[in-house]
Amino acid sequence: MKFIHTADWHLGKIVNSVHMTEDQRWILAKFIEIVKTEAPDAVVIAGDLYDRSIPPKQAVELLNETLTTLINDLGIPVLAISGNHDSPDRLQFGSELFRRQGLFLDTKLKPNRQPVTLYDTHGPVHFHLIPYVEPAEAASVLEDDTIHSHQQAAEALVQDIKDRFNEEERHVWVGHAFLAGGMESESEERLSMIGGSPYVDAALYDGFSYVALGHLHQSQRITRDYIRYSGSILKYSFSEANHKKSVTVVEMDESGDTTFTKVPLVPERDFEIVEGFFEDLMVGEAAGNPENYLHIRLLDDGQLIDPMGKLRQVYPNILHLERRRSLTYANLEDLHEVKKRQTLSYQDLFRSFYEDIKGDEISEHRSRLVEDAVQHLKQEDRGR
Repeated sequence: MKFIHTADWHLGKIVNSVHMTEDQRWILAKFIEIVKTEAPDAVVIAGDLYDRSIPPKQAVELLNETLTTLINDLGIPVLAISGNHDSPDRLQFGSELFRRQGLFLDTKLKPNRQPVTLYDTHGPVHFHLIPYVEPAEAASVLEDDTIHSHQQAAEALVQDIKDRFNEEERHVWVGHAFLAGGMESESEERLSMIGGSPYVDAALYDGFSYVALGHLHQSQRITRDYIRYSGSILKYSFSEANHKKSVTVVEMDESGDTTFTKVPLVPERDFEIVEGFFEDLMVGEAAGNPENYLHIRLLDDGQLIDPMGKLRQVYPNILHLERRRSLTYANLEDLHEVKKRQTLSYQDLFRSFYEDIKGDEISEHRSRLVEDAVQHLKQEDRGR
């Protein structure tokens, strides 16, 4: 069995007020070429097809064109799930009808759900499509009120698979989650921490032949070679400037052992951080490609007149320009505090705000009200 693992397309993405749709169209054309060359048995997309619950028309059209090419023109089935950026209700439309054409798209958990089973010369391979869900949703579907975290939801789902299916056969988990030990970047939206940690322990997936993950934008393995994030198809922030984007080609033998090949995705315009003095930058040789999306740090101390306007005559796609200055100790303390707050859950952020304003700790009752309100807003947003 041979399949291609990809994820985090984020169609409709806007970076620093720049619409990325044409860059996404370019890279998906390259992806189609890879699919033609590799001739896989299936393409697996592990969530976040869109960047937001109500995607722009151009993003919907691009996804439709890409899936039509894969399924109708190339005859390759596509197995996909919704991620935390997708609207499960919108993506679910027509999903039962599309299955007959070769598009297997799961956006909501269902009781007694069945995997997508594909066959090779050695027998069946079961693909378990597990869309992103909040712990409360998993608790409701599984009728288990002890589920309060992503870890507990994953434990229940894995146990359900073990209880209902033959563990001697080959199983693939397709999910959108944050596994402990994964490396983050700034372009990922933090998963909910309501009721506990958003992290899931990779040891849960020991019984699977392969674990195809989405959510983290850097291609990486988590503790074992067969537990992998494919990464996003493009860079979506300058924190990813040093990433190498790719898709993962997976080949599985009769015993379920897998081998992997990462096929690079080379963008038309890359993300690049450039540092230098204004006059040196104006020569036009500072960037690998003057058309790249650039974050420029100027080293000049003196006053400059319209540096952005002048630099954009040489590098038209500058997204951010800053003057590099030495940080005082106080600045470093502020920066440390900002980074610390970025790791806090919504609940902890509100608790900190409450304590700053009231000068007292928030009560458990009020803390629970905040949790319920945030959970309601997240569910409402995903349902738009």
